[in-house]
Amino acid sequence: MALDTNPFDPAEYLEDKEALAAYLTEAFQTGDAAFISDSLGVVARAIGMSAIGRKTGLSRESLYRSLSPEGNPEFSTVLKVLEALGMEIKAVPAKEKHNEAA
Repeated sequence: MALDTNPFDPAEYLEDKEALAAYLTEAFQTGDAAFISDSLGVVARAIGMSAIGRKTGLSRESLYRSLSPEGNPEFSTVLKVLEALGMEIKAVPAKEKHNEAA
């Protein structure tokens, strides 16, 4: 008997600003541009892509395309989306990576 499953959508679990911020912070800490772009898309979907489009002046279709793992959004798009989400970028000193071979 085949197991019936549904795809996991993290956007369904991002219910408040703290959860959104934590999700994006974890994504930024990976340093993986595709994952960060996709994570911005997940958060935008959690809020509502149409609402983000209205706030940024960008089309819903353009946002879906650029905020995907295959997307490569311009930095200005990232800033507009973050502003529309009520989020900001903050620089903090990076933790030093210890070279275990040394």
